[in-house]
Amino acid sequence: CFLEISSWSCSLETRLQSSHQLVGAESAQVLCQVAMDESEDVPKDFIKLKSEKLSVDEVSELVISPYCGAVSLFIGTTRNNFEGKKVIHLEYEAYTSMAETEIKKICRDVRQKWPSVKHIAVHHRLGVVPITEASVIIAVSSPHRAESLEAVKYCINTLKASVPIWKKEIYEDEYSWKENKECFWANSEK
Repeated sequence: CFLEISSWSCSLETRLQSSHQLVGAESAQVLCQVAMDESEDVPKDFIKLKSEKLSVDEVSELVISPYCGAVSLFIGTTRNNFEGKKVIHLEYEAYTSMAETEIKKICRDVRQKWPSVKHIAVHHRLGVVPITEASVIIAVSSPHRAESLEAVKYCINTLKASVPIWKKEIYEDEYSWKENKECFWANSEK
């Protein structure tokens, strides 16, 4: 039995070499899809900074791979309090081009530290983020859970330490720009 497959198209017609009988189109379609998935499932990084609401489903679907048994997620949400003060909402600002460059560096570092990682998605919200909504979603897929869990932790910790995204907490009668204690430039000034 043979199936003609090119990187751009698949023939849904297969023939048994000895009798030239057609094999079912459904079987050929499944084989075609598997071959296309294999050629298209190269490691990818999905980086997005946006002012619209983030979607956990969208981000997790980006990293799903038939080669991976693990998808690990970190979802950072807006809480309603900080040090006894009532938080109304958060506001994020970024030096966008530099932030994207730094996130790409984080993705490269992850791939060096955990070569089995398949896909990485980092979506960060900018502007106003209401209570309970996501500010950041990070998703990583890998064949096994240990690598994806470690990579997600590395991503969020490194993002907070090195990416130029700033958070302002809005309280009932005041606001405060928050400094990430992990941030390398904050520590160098002290």
